[in-house]
Amino acid sequence: MDDITNLILKSIFVDNMVYTYFLGMCSYLAVSKKLTTANGLGIAVIFVLTFTAPLNWLIQENILKEGALVKYFGEQYATVNLDFLQLLMFIAVIASFVQFVEMVIEKFSPTLYGSLGIFLPLITVNCSILGGSIFMIQKDLTLVEATAFGFGSGVGFYLAIVALAAIREKLKYSNVPKGLRGLGITFLLTGLLALAFKTFIGMSF
Repeated sequence: MDDITNLILKSIFVDNMVYTYFLGMCSYLAVSKKLTTANGLGIAVIFVLTFTAPLNWLIQENILKEGALVKYFGEQYATVNLDFLQLLMFIAVIASFVQFVEMVIEKFSPTLYGSLGIFLPLITVNCSILGGSIFMIQKDLTLVEATAFGFGSGVGFYLAIVALAAIREKLKYSNVPKGLRGLGITFLLTGLLALAFKTFIGMSF
């Protein structure tokens, strides 16, 4: 249990998708102008990452990995390796879940759906979502660890985008130097937040 807790904490703070790997920056920068939209997108990312990471793990282990087809078709398939289909399969799973999330948000919160606009379907190609599945394979995690990693990575993205959105809303009432207005001050804030998250290195239970 402690290992799972440490994995979740590490994926949230230390290996944060935004502040460590700088993945998903397009939606992070574009949707963080308002706290309400950032909150909605962050929750959607948590949902998609939590469910797609274990699903993609199962696909990798039972279909794509070398020798995985032996259990279905016999020893003659022991050398078959379908890893070249990894990106295609992972994106297909992610796209299916994003479509489901999009329909749910449109049904229950049309205002949020309209606010997120094009960035909601773009979760499909959000590199932080795909990165979660790829890192999961590279780290050689188990199914339970992959689920925990997906959840932690989603929470990490949520904290990152909500933290920036909260600060950017306050900046509307601040006297920001002319040369730093817009993306300039946003990039500076991103760097400072990344440094703040790095203070959690070494934390464990």
